[in-house]
Amino acid sequence: MDKVMIVTGGSRGIGAATCLLAARRGYAVCVNYRSDREAAEKVVASIREQGGQAVAVAADVASEEQAVALFEAVDRQWGRLDVLVNNAGVLERQMRVADMDAARIGRILATNVVGAFVCAREAVRRMARSRGGRGGAIVNVSSVAARLGAAGEYVDYAASKGALDTLTVGLANEVAGEGIRVNAVRPGFIYTDMHASGGEPGRVDRVKANVPLKRGGQAEEVAAAILWLASDESAYTTGGFIEVAGGR
Repeated sequence: MDKVMIVTGGSRGIGAATCLLAARRGYAVCVNYRSDREAAEKVVASIREQGGQAVAVAADVASEEQAVALFEAVDRQWGRLDVLVNNAGVLERQMRVADMDAARIGRILATNVVGAFVCAREAVRRMARSRGGRGGAIVNVSSVAARLGAAGEYVDYAASKGALDTLTVGLANEVAGEGIRVNAVRPGFIYTDMHASGGEPGRVDRVKANVPLKRGGQAEEVAAAILWLASDESAYTTGGFIEVAGGR
């Protein structure tokens, strides 16, 4: 084991791809999940079959108590933390802003913004050199929707990712002196199960003609960008963004 990584929302899609790639590169991986234990354990089993170290930990990051418990579980398991991938995110059915209620918006922000803040806080408390840490990296999984707005579909989701972008820049400047780098990836139209949550499982195929590269992306392509930002190869990069959006 070289380093320890927590991936929130690690049981599916981009999160699962990140866990698997991280394990192949020598990380011990905490696969966080909210409710799908079977999927998380499947990721863990795949890692262990390849000789890696992994553990699945249930926690809804929208709950501060559960998010803190997630980090405490990693403390007990490995006694260190080197990388946090803030990947957990929720999406609700496609809807125009005029039809949204406050409860829906609150659910989106609770996970995508508050959860990311709390997890980043817990990571900084463990990584900061002034607190006895060794430094580390935080990679936030944003979205190209933060730039494009997702009009007519997911403006609330897009706004939450805009907030995540601001967290990335602000926190990067705040903790650079502590040996912590904070960066983000902005995926575009990626083939994952998340689109089904919005009511359109085939969304990527519908819109891919509008992408300059004329195709949807794969979760593994996003994971590769995340792992670069987590690695020492990006040691002089903080407060930055990698677009994985096919030119969008």
